[in-house]
Amino acid sequence: MNTKKISDGIWYLLLAGALVLPFIPGGIENTFHGHVLTMVFLYASMAQAWNIISGYCGQTSFGHAVFFGIGAYGAAMAVVQFNSLPWYGAPVGALVAALVSIPISAPCFRLKGHYFAIATFAIVEIFNRLFMIWDWVGGAIGLDYPILEDGWRNFSWSSDKTGYYLGALFLFALVFGVVRWIDSHRMGYYLRAVREGQETAESLGVNSSLVKLSAMALSAGLAGLCGAFFAQYNYRVDPPMVMSLDMSMKFVLITILGGLGTFWGPLLGAAVLIPLQEYTRAYLAHLGSGVDLIIFGLIIIYTMIRQPTGIMGLIRGLAPRGRDASNDGGDR
Repeated sequence: MNTKKISDGIWYLLLAGALVLPFIPGGIENTFHGHVLTMVFLYASMAQAWNIISGYCGQTSFGHAVFFGIGAYGAAMAVVQFNSLPWYGAPVGALVAALVSIPISAPCFRLKGHYFAIATFAIVEIFNRLFMIWDWVGGAIGLDYPILEDGWRNFSWSSDKTGYYLGALFLFALVFGVVRWIDSHRMGYYLRAVREGQETAESLGVNSSLVKLSAMALSAGLAGLCGAFFAQYNYRVDPPMVMSLDMSMKFVLITILGGLGTFWGPLLGAAVLIPLQEYTRAYLAHLGSGVDLIIFGLIIIYTMIRQPTGIMGLIRGLAPRGRDASNDGGDR
């Protein structure tokens, strides 16, 4: 059996198990473990969205907090400013994030290597300051949600995590499903060709500029959907919460820890980082703030020294290399 069939089997088994979990007594409901699982799916989705442009296409962006924040404000504005439903604001926010990504990334793509990364750092700071002084979106204070009726209509629950968990699972299935499709179709080959060598790809007839802009727009739109979920889950949004370098680095570090440019990497990274973050805050808070960041920093340093390709690299190193091991290009 080749690795693609194994990957497909794991994928469907994972979705089936995750879907059944809320219906097991004590599985999700209003437990802290339900919150942790919800965050794992959300952050895995965020990291996978970033992985499209930075992992598959090789364009290291530190500016995805901008698109995440636009999506968050889209959902929040619909509820707070327009007394509407987040179901309208979320896709609008995602679409605006995708559209905004094109004019701001086009000039940045003229830069290469660390110059491109530095430019994306600047974009986060620009948008952070813009939203801090923009009164229509709440300025530095941000937007606080009103008390909403529980249920799927408002995508709001006050006493049960099951709805949020299922929402995060659907988002996870959507984002990872899109990447699964990309991975095995022409766009995936184009992205990897640009990553491995832009000049070589162009000599083979690949329009690298169009490929990079398409990847950025798709990546930004999916990040915007993740931001919309984040706003609904936290019941408020402000610039430091969603448009910060700290948020951008979470996209980056989760993916690098799991395996950059791989399908399973973002999930594995989130499965390590998020429980570490949440459980150390819950059980080691008496040691002071930032304990989770210290532990995670040590894990990242160790991983980069011992296994620069992340957890997926470690798994591939331990797995037997059969004759079908390279059927999917090694990206899963």
